[in-house]
Amino acid sequence: MSVSDVDPVRQEAFAGRMISILNDACLAFLASVGHQTGLFDTMAALPPSTSDDIARASGLNERYVREWLGGMVVGGFVEYSPETATYVLPPEHAASLTEAAGPANLAGMTQYMALMGEVEQRIVGAFRRGGGVSYSAYPRFQALQAEESGRVWDAALVDAVVPLVPGLTERLLAGIDVLDVGTGQGHAVNVLARAFPRSRFRGVDISAQGIAAARHEADGLGLDNAEFAVVDAADPLGSYDLITAFDVIHDMAQPTRTLAAVSDALREDGVFLMGEIAASSNLEENIDHPMGPTLYAFSVFYCMTVSLGEGGEGLGTVWGEQAARQKLAEAGFADIRAHTLPDDFVNVYYVARNA
Repeated sequence: MSVSDVDPVRQEAFAGRMISILNDACLAFLASVGHQTGLFDTMAALPPSTSDDIARASGLNERYVREWLGGMVVGGFVEYSPETATYVLPPEHAASLTEAAGPANLAGMTQYMALMGEVEQRIVGAFRRGGGVSYSAYPRFQALQAEESGRVWDAALVDAVVPLVPGLTERLLAGIDVLDVGTGQGHAVNVLARAFPRSRFRGVDISAQGIAAARHEADGLGLDNAEFAVVDAADPLGSYDLITAFDVIHDMAQPTRTLAAVSDALREDGVFLMGEIAASSNLEENIDHPMGPTLYAFSVFYCMTVSLGEGGEGLGTVWGEQAARQKLAEAGFADIRAHTLPDDFVNVYYVARNA
């Protein structure tokens, strides 16, 4: 390519986009700090305030708070009045940045940017040598995932996700045996166990740390119908009426074996409820996805890479509905139905039954 081949208008437009990307990436880090320190939540409850007021209210160092506020002002998160040297978080912005926003809180997601930075050099190495990065390189991932999914499960699991399966609420109220594979820190299991005390729940995961956190939460809630164990979900699992897997199959080293094990573990009238990322198996159909770049970045920096690091298939985050249906069918599922929720554009929920 010669210089004469370059369209100067397109070049300038793309350079401008790169500057916006750099600014937005930096804002993501600042937003992560705001989330972790509670600054967004503090400011949401304050009238227009000085940096001293905000620092005192949040129990933080004023100099750091003042510099952070500068980034938030120029980035359009916070409004500033130079006449009074006061800052305010508009309620329309707080609706996407605070704990009170529940599942709509997007500030929590920005924590993943720092996580990606922590493993970037390992990822670059994997590009050169192949293979992957071990799960142990991501000590914070499970806690971040638990925080993110917890907001969704608290708001929607019992009242919106479970009813996607006709008659499941009634069966859970009467009492059935339930298994959650890849349970992580077990919050989904504990939410269900609390809502349906006559049913019996078991969560399994390969992470001993996650299982310990799940047991601790269950004990704190006084649940006697939830148990947890360190188990590889690709191995035989037992026998259950309902098996769930929420946003985890694509992370696993052996998703094909896991789905086959799930199929084998279902009783005659059993059902598998699988939550996965809502995307297409065809790249060209993901171009307009509202979180397309984020999904592919998650795949490169975690989902695909950790699976490959365990000698697995490296399925990746964006495997899409076509691939999901194919793998479910190969595992023995004959009745496969996909559902979405009005307020959840990230996930698709598959309800699958054996032949």
